Order: sequence, then C-alpha cells, then structure tokens
Amino acid sequence: MRCIRAVWFALVFLGTLFPQNSALAAEGPFNGARALEYTREFVSVGPRWVGSPGHAMAEAFLKKQFAKDRLEADGFVSNTPAGPQRMTNYIVRFPGKKDGVIVLASHYETNYPLRNINYVGANDGGSSTGLLIEMANHLRGRTLDGYSVWLVFLDGEEAFQQWSDTDGTYGSRHLAAKWQNDGTLKRIKAFIVLDMIGDKDLNIQRDSNSTGWLLDLIARAASKYGDQSYFFEDRTSDFDDHIPFVRRGVPSADVIDLEYGYQNSFWHTAQDTMDKLSAKSLSIVGNTMLETIRLLDQR
Repeated sequence: MRCIRAVWFALVFLGTLFPQNSALAAEGPFNGARALEYTREFVSVGPRWVGSPGHAMAEAFLKKQFAKDRLEADGFVSNTPAGPQRMTNYIVRFPGKKDGVIVLASHYETNYPLRNINYVGANDGGSSTGLLIEMANHLRGRTLDGYSVWLVFLDGEEAFQQWSDTDGTYGSRHLAAKWQNDGTLKRIKAFIVLDMIGDKDLNIQRDSNSTGWLLDLIARAASKYGDQSYFFEDRTSDFDDHIPFVRRGVPSADVIDLEYGYQNSFWHTAQDTMDKLSAKSLSIVGNTMLETIRLLDQR
C-alpha cells in the first residue's frame, strides 16, 4: 500500500509539473480512437466532390478544427474536364526551432465521377484527414524542438474524368509550383503523403516513386513500436500527391494502403465506409509518423 501511495503522489506531482498541453504530454502515444472519431465526423458530411455542398461543408469542418491555429486557405482555379473548378488547399503551420519544414499531407475531397453513388470516401481521403486533425493535438500549444511541421489538406487529388498528368493531383501540382516560385521548396526536409491508411487490414506498400531513404526512415520509425510488419512488405508504383514534389527534387513519400478489401475491391466504390476502418490502424500510422518526425529532426 505504501508503494502504491508513493507512486500515486509521484504521478500527482508530475501532473503539476507537466500539464496535459505540455510538450511531454504531446509526445505520448497517438490517439487512434480520437482520430477515428474525427474521421467519422468529417465523413458524415457525405460526398464531398469539388463544387458540391458536401465539399463546402468539408471546408467548413476544417476551418472549425483549426480556428485557433495558423491556418492558410490557398485558393486557386484549375481547368478540368468538367470545366474550370475552384479549389482550396488548407495549410496549418506549427513552428519549430530548427530551420526547415516537415510536411504531412492528405487530400480531403471525394471522387467527382462517383458523385452519383453516395461515395463518402471514408478511407480514401477521410481517414488521413482525421489522422492529421488528431496529429495537430500533438503539435499545438508549443514551439517544436525540431523542424516546423506543416499539415496540408490538399484539394483535387481525384481525377474529374480519368487520372493522368493533367487530370488529378490538382492541389499538389498547384502547391508544388507555388512553393517553388516563392522559395518554400528549399526549406522542406520531407513531404509525406498519407492516403488510405485507416483500413482494418492495414498493409502499406513500398512505393517505388517515393524517396528511398525516407521510406527506410519510416520503416525504422515503425519498428520502434513493433509495427514494421504493417509497412512495405509489398511493393507498388503509385502516382499520388507526392509526385509533383518528387519531380522537383523534394524528398517525398507516399504512405498508402492499396489493398483495401479483397483485390482492392472497396476502393472507389460505395463500400468505402466507416465500418472498414479501425482505431488500431490509425494509431499504428500516427505513432509511426510521430517517430518519423523525431528521426527527421535528428538528421
């Protein structure tokens, strides 16, 4: 009993020294259950293809989540097979003490060609958006000891007709060009795209279009928690929002699970719903990203 009481007093004492919004608390385990709840709230707006009422609701949701943060709305117009479309990337900046930036990115809209089948994109766009919202809880309220971390919610990743170099990745192509022109690209130490990472049966492939050393570092981060078996056992060659940054020489990685359902049968179907996701998968990816940030800070 004396030992238990001593431990209890020690915990109370530490609680007074390190309140819940402190750096120590922020470095704790990633809360996958809370990320899943953010995903659920976000997905509840329904289909959110560019130009739809759901898309406007998704934007309002993001603005509400980051109302007290440094949120930039990066609006632009893209020419698409469906005509000129107004889109907006959202960027949330958390400053660090080191000169440089680590970017974690997600797209948040749903597929335009699937707009008539009640496609809500719970995993494809929803899960990574929920994860980044929870990631902000680990970053805000302090100056980071390492590099600045920017959370980027990209618009227009999905094609309007058929994916190609000119139809799809509208938001990332716009942002990469913008950041090249204003010199921001030179500051980016790593650009990491998260996509379809909430699947209960998590299996993230190693993408041949990503930067090799950055994938190796992510694998090392996953091994800290014994989660290496969820990463990179299979290989893929993916074209995603990282490609415009890869082409400009930015160290970039696509963290994506393209085995969503048997033979990827849930992808881009009305079956991409919340019941296919798990808090465990979001915790695995979230903890791996927190450790990846720590390892990048040490480079």
